Amino acid sequence: MSAPADRPRLPPATFQLPVERMRDGYYSDAYFTFTREVLEGDGHHPRVLMQVFQREDAVLGGVDEALAILALCSGRRTGAGWQDGAADLEVRALHDGDGIAPWETVLSIEGDYSLFAHLETLVLGVLGRRTLISRNVRAVVEAARGKPILYFPARFDHWQVQTGDGWAAHVAGAIGVSTDAQASWWGGRGMGTVPHGLIAAYGGDTVTAARKFAGRFARDLNVIVLVDYENDSVRTALEVADALGADLWGVRLDTSSTMVDRSLWQEMGTFTPTGVVPELVRKVREALDHAGHGRVRIVASGGFDAAKIDAFERAGVPVDAYGVGSSLLLGANDFTGDIVRVDGRPCAKVGRAESPNPRMQPVDLAALRDR
Repeated sequence: MSAPADRPRLPPATFQLPVERMRDGYYSDAYFTFTREVLEGDGHHPRVLMQVFQREDAVLGGVDEALAILALCSGRRTGAGWQDGAADLEVRALHDGDGIAPWETVLSIEGDYSLFAHLETLVLGVLGRRTLISRNVRAVVEAARGKPILYFPARFDHWQVQTGDGWAAHVAGAIGVSTDAQASWWGGRGMGTVPHGLIAAYGGDTVTAARKFAGRFARDLNVIVLVDYENDSVRTALEVADALGADLWGVRLDTSSTMVDRSLWQEMGTFTPTGVVPELVRKVREALDHAGHGRVRIVASGGFDAAKIDAFERAGVPVDAYGVGSSLLLGANDFTGDIVRVDGRPCAKVGRAESPNPRMQPVDLAALRDR
């Protein structure tokens, strides 16, 4: 379903774009900057219609970022300086978070091609990256059937992608992100758990680390504690719950895929015991409930993707939230930009044709630029 037509766009300043270098073509495939030079050198200014699409059932991301690039970086250099091109382009677009179909036009740009030829690489790139994240996050959100998804892939990728990826995860339904950068575009904050590093810093004592953490942060955030440090998640979860009481929001199971938790050592033989498995979750849940800690949630993480979450949900495993990391970065969601009309005449390459999309909304780039 599309987002409402009056949904506001993120202002271009949000993205902190390197505008001068983008205008110069520094980040663009050279053949697009060469194209601009040829057109300008020849005094040739065809009015074209470019439409942008991809080939998957997906959740659209990166639209507002792409629009910011067009608003701030379209135009040309002249002897008098930069001549802005935003007011001379007619743009229509869907919204971040919209569900999209294969081959559906998500963005169209009409105007003098020399004003925006150098931006195709950038526009397609941000759409491809952010849509990949949104698509993957929506898949795990749907698999979780309403249970919270915590977006935890920051450690698996370059820090510069965090801000936009965090927004893409947010619009696709992730409840929490792990860094302030990922949450910055909607004014949120990163969240997390008592990590292995803090536990190690207190000599491997999970309870002491949890107490110290809760003493400082329990009033500001939900305290979640990793309980696999000693590979004895049932015992550690109980110890932490007893020690923190009402300050504990949840425990996080994160047993390595090459390890078998101690609580399962006597039960191996009828199931694959490594990592975070349903049998481990049930043991922790039963132990917490039996000890009077029924309000303590269980967060499962470590190797989860949409398929594994779906299997847990189908089996009724008592997980309250899922932490998902590297699987959300996998795959590709490539976009293509085609010129389909030139100076009012159809001019698409063989196999392509103009494909208007009534779901797209007009975008006033000049007004967006000036926000």
